[in-house]
Amino acid sequence: MTRFAGKHALVTGAGSGIGAAVARLFEAEGADVIAADITGTDVQLDVRDEQQVAAVARDVDILVNVAGIGSTTTAPETSLEVWEDVFAVNARGTFLCCKHVIPTMVARGGGSIINIASVAAIVGLRNRAAYCASKGAVVSLTRALAVDHVNDGIRVNAVCPGTVDSPWVRRLVEETGESLAELTARQPLGRLGTPEEIAEAVAYLASDAAGFVTGTVFVIDGGLTAA
Repeated sequence: MTRFAGKHALVTGAGSGIGAAVARLFEAEGADVIAADITGTDVQLDVRDEQQVAAVARDVDILVNVAGIGSTTTAPETSLEVWEDVFAVNARGTFLCCKHVIPTMVARGGGSIINIASVAAIVGLRNRAAYCASKGAVVSLTRALAVDHVNDGIRVNAVCPGTVDSPWVRRLVEETGESLAELTARQPLGRLGTPEEIAEAVAYLASDAAGFVTGTVFVIDGGLTAA
């Protein structure tokens, strides 16, 4: 029997990379998946827009907040517009999805929320001021939600990926002038992660096998933060 038979899952940021891999895996495991993104999916969703979020946050057993954007500047170089946009997607978007999904989970007797944060929430990364701050907010929100809703049967966890070979990272490389070879060289395991590896971790946290896991921050970074 598949892990998520009869479950309804909402995956944001599902147009590519980690979000697409999560949506594919959950579908393969029997879930009825709403794969949502601002582009590239059947369900168009701008997580910054509360009305749009409320419209899709119905009858959800599993929520995976993947939607996010990056920044590549230090604090003095970051415009207020960029700062606010990064927080609007990464922090406010995650908050809005949780805000509107939690009541439906309560009504359904419980559920699981997995927020995709980043190793940038744990360690400082150069030229990523807004991104680091926004992902730190996601981790703190995850812990607050976990303790607020433990008695509602809702488990809330965060996944902090390291450098994953995805369209998002490849765009970042183009913006910064870095190379995939340079990113690979700083990984203790000697390679980048894959979206599918992150998806497997998300599936574990969403499954009954993780029934005793809530409020945790699951780091998947090839040893980057340990080095």
